[in-house]
Amino acid sequence: MKIILTKDVENLGFKYDELEVKPGYARNYLIPKGYAILSFPGMVKDINEIMKHRSKKEQSIIEKSKEIDNKLKGLTLQVKAKIGKGGKLFGSVSNKDLMEVLNKKGISIERKLIRIPGNKIIKTIGKQHAIIRLHKEIEISFNFEVVSY
Repeated sequence: MKIILTKDVENLGFKYDELEVKPGYARNYLIPKGYAILSFPGMVKDINEIMKHRSKKEQSIIEKSKEIDNKLKGLTLQVKAKIGKGGKLFGSVSNKDLMEVLNKKGISIERKLIRIPGNKIIKTIGKQHAIIRLHKEIEISFNFEVVSY
C-alpha cells in the first residue's frame, strides 16, 4: 500500500516521503495515528511542489550536519555511569544520555535523532557506537565510551 508520511516516523521515514508499506500497518497504525495518508496521483504532484520549496530548508540542514560532523571528529565523548561488579551498569545508557553529553559539548541535537544500533540501550562499559540522522540522506556516526564515575 502506498502512503505519504505526514510526520517524521522513527525507523520508517521523514515527512512527505512516499513509501510502500504493508496494508495492515498503514490501516491499523499509521493512518489512524495521523502519521500518514494514502497516496493518490494528485497528492504526489502537491508533495513534489512542497518538496521544491523545502529544498532551501534542506540545504541548511545539510550544512548543519556538516558542522556537527566536524565538531564530532574532534571530540572524545565519555558517558559516565555507575558501575557494579563485572563491568555492568546500574541502569543503562540510552539516546537521552547521549543527547545530554552532546548538549554539554555544545552540539544541540534532539533525542529522537540519535540512534544506538542494535539494542537501543547500553548496559556495559566500554567503547560504543551511535548514529545521528538529521536528514534522510545523511547519517553521522560517532564513537563514545561508557566509563564509571
